[in-house]
This record gives sequence, C-alpha cells and structure tokens, in this order.
Amino acid sequence: MRDFAHWSQKKLEKSLPRRWKHTRGVAARADQVASVISESDRNILIGAALLHDIGYAPDLAKTGFHPLDGARFLRYQGAPERLCALVAHHSCAYREAELRGLSAELAEWEDEKTPLRDALWWADMTAGPDGQRMTVHERLAEIAERYGPDDLVTVFVRQAAPELVGAVERTEARLRAAGIQV
Repeated sequence: MRDFAHWSQKKLEKSLPRRWKHTRGVAARADQVASVISESDRNILIGAALLHDIGYAPDLAKTGFHPLDGARFLRYQGAPERLCALVAHHSCAYREAELRGLSAELAEWEDEKTPLRDALWWADMTAGPDGQRMTVHERLAEIAERYGPDDLVTVFVRQAAPELVGAVERTEARLRAAGIQV
C-alpha cells in the first residue's frame, strides 16, 4: 500500500496543498479506527484513506468527478480492484454520480457496504479541509458553505447526509463497543 500512498502525496502535495492536508487528516482518522476493522482490512483502509481524493489532481481530473477519476487512475496503475472500488464509492459518491450523469461509469465498481467502507466514510467525514477533527455535522456544513448554496456538491451533500451520518454513527458505535472514545 505504501507505493500507492506515495502517489497521493506526489499528485496532491504541491498542486493542491490543502487537499493534501485533508488527505493526511483522513489517513490519521483511518488509523484511529483501524483497530475495529479486521486485521486483514487495515492496510486497505489506510491506503483508501490516503488515495480517496487523488482524483482531484489536475493531471488526473478527466471527468471532473474525483472518485471516478481517482479509481480509474488507480486501476490503470494496477492497484487492487477493491482499493479502486473504495475510492470510487467513498463518502456516498453514487449520489453525486447521479447528479453528474455518471452513474453508469461509477458502476464499474461495486460499493461493498461493509464496516471497512463505513470506516473510510467516517474518516473522510470527520476530517476537515485542513485535516482537523470535525463532527460529521460540522463537516457537512463546512462543505455546503465552501461550495455555496446552489452548487451541485451542496445539493449532493444535502441528499447524501442521512447515509453519511449513518456510516459515521455505525463506525462510532463500533469504536465505543471496542472501548475507544470518540
């Protein structure tokens, strides 16, 4: 997974430094939740956290939909299909794909709907744009404020909020059950 993670730094650190800060924050959050994920899935969780936003890189942004652009890049590089699928479907991406008319393209990968997937969504939805910790509600409000009330991303976030909050709540319940304070 380390080679794949290096791609994220290479693609984001200089061209999109704030996105790189967010990515590092998501990876740190994923590391915190890794103990409630099966041992065999921990590396893929950390890898997906480090790569979830790679599709924002200017040289990779082909469709303008970063989950799809990132997953396609990773597939081309020979990354495991499961990793590609987690990147493709991170944080309820299917909702935004519907709004962008890209559902068929996103369907190249299956959304696994597992605790691992929830943990990735939790990490993304509890790390702010500079990598700082946020609640899911703070994060959703921050996204809407950053993009503005009429932007497609804000519409997406409003539609996806129940599913995103659900993934966060399920993950936090797993953490509490393991005796980890959230």
